[in-house]
Amino acid sequence: MNIANSLSWLASSIVKKTFLLCLLIGSQSCFAVTEPPPYDLQVSIEKAGAAFKVQASYLAPVSQCEAYTFLTDYEDVKTTPGIVESKIRRRNGNKVTVERLIEERVLLFPIQLRYELEFTELPQQGLNFMQIKGDNKAFSGTWRLHTNEKGVLVRYSGIMEPDSVIPNGVIEYFMRNNIRKGFEMMAEGMERSRDTLSLACK
Repeated sequence: MNIANSLSWLASSIVKKTFLLCLLIGSQSCFAVTEPPPYDLQVSIEKAGAAFKVQASYLAPVSQCEAYTFLTDYEDVKTTPGIVESKIRRRNGNKVTVERLIEERVLLFPIQLRYELEFTELPQQGLNFMQIKGDNKAFSGTWRLHTNEKGVLVRYSGIMEPDSVIPNGVIEYFMRNNIRKGFEMMAEGMERSRDTLSLACK
């Protein structure tokens, strides 16, 4: 057996033994296993000048009515991280004005935002919203609900231009490191509240 054949035999033997060892110990590090994100959560964040565009979607195992009821429970602050206060200020037809206070700490910077949003309700379909006053220069977006065989696909699209008082790098760090967890917690809250939401839809 020449040197080339010897090296080839040795490499083949090592590969076989490594594969056998992986099978015996069931090590997850031996094979790359890609698991789908919880609730099939998809989030994208894009910088557009001084603003941030956020697109997100998740699949919740609820009915369309239950999802809509969840989104329009404006004063529930338990399922959305950062919101410490949320109060309805007025209603006029399908328009609802909500005042909110957001408190977060990013790196060493405390962030506090207060603003009023005007929601336009589209029964069972979703919401449009726009900041009418507050600490952001601009903030607007939409929520849309689409049913399928697994539940409801919740889609969010929003654009926010923060005030220049808060360092832009801090805002970008927050957007890229906290937003995804926020949507995941919303999906969890929607599923966890299903019994209560179901009663409201009867």
